[in-house]
Amino acid sequence: MSSAMATNYWSFILSNLEAAGAIGGYVSLSVIGFALISFASKRSQKKIQNVLRPKWVQPIVGAFLGAIPGCGATIVVASLYKNKKISFGGLFATFISTLGEGSFVLLGASNEADVTGNLRAYATITIIGLIMGIFFGCIADILGIRSQALPSNANNTENPMRKEDNNAVLSLQRVMQYAILMMAIFLAPNSIMALWGGGIESMATFNYWISIALTITCIQSFLIGKFITREHDCFSESGDLKSTLSHSVIDVAMVVTYVFAGLLIANYIIDILVGPETFDMWMGSSKILVIAIAALIGVTPGCGGMIAVAVAFITIPNFPMPALIAAAIATSGDGIFPLLAENRKDGLLVSFYGLLIALVVGYFTLLIGI
Repeated sequence: MSSAMATNYWSFILSNLEAAGAIGGYVSLSVIGFALISFASKRSQKKIQNVLRPKWVQPIVGAFLGAIPGCGATIVVASLYKNKKISFGGLFATFISTLGEGSFVLLGASNEADVTGNLRAYATITIIGLIMGIFFGCIADILGIRSQALPSNANNTENPMRKEDNNAVLSLQRVMQYAILMMAIFLAPNSIMALWGGGIESMATFNYWISIALTITCIQSFLIGKFITREHDCFSESGDLKSTLSHSVIDVAMVVTYVFAGLLIANYIIDILVGPETFDMWMGSSKILVIAIAALIGVTPGCGGMIAVAVAFITIPNFPMPALIAAAIATSGDGIFPLLAENRKDGLLVSFYGLLIALVVGYFTLLIGI
């Protein structure tokens, strides 16, 4: 490989690291902000259960809970469903209307993102998700859709690394979390100004390198948490503020890692493999296929699929809105994991019916020109 080519690839990687970190700066504000709001409102969960007592209202409440940015609401509803506090229709409505962590990508702001267009897209898919969630949630309850499967113990595996045996790794994980929090605070003023298309020129160089450092730290923290300490849970059940902040930082690391991977793959395909003009032509002529692919990616368990599609939407020219809508309806967020752990068949039913609805709605919105 020539030195010029190596330099170009290095610049390409750095630009994607910086772009992911810039988006991550605003993602941090959103994730941590909503985590603190959720922490402050935990005492209202009993009131939610009281509201859910009439069965007809459960799909409505479930849909609105799902529309809350992040994946915390889906986990709360999965817990309510486990304890028979909400109907299958209420659960289904929540999973249809949620965007999971993909919502924070659309709410982000950076040079990679058209803020106005992203907010319009976020509002569009949120409204459609609410309507579809309420409608199909009510249909599910009317038809009495629910499996009779016994609870599954598939996820009862213990963390292979005990905390007492991994003090050094856990300490490193905590240091990285503090570093992510500090870098997010440093980037906060520029992230806020980016909402109005501005920035702090005198801090541009610092913001560039801090954004790169944020992405690298998030990737390292995410990989350690996923493969070594197994510390990932996007919703903290304890009432501790420190634990809430820690879990929100884990979420930030996960989102930024997926954003970087999505940017790297999308930009590599567009700019290097295919070429922008050819790719634009392909996107314009293959919307039917793109919608199907987006729905299949969105239905994969967890938030990663929706994040990937949201990144594609903000980076790929002419990416069809119906494909984003299909992925949003198909995704179940991280709430699918506790549901699969307790009742695999119900989890598969939610995913299967969600995928079918996602395809129908995606192609319908394409037909009417959304």
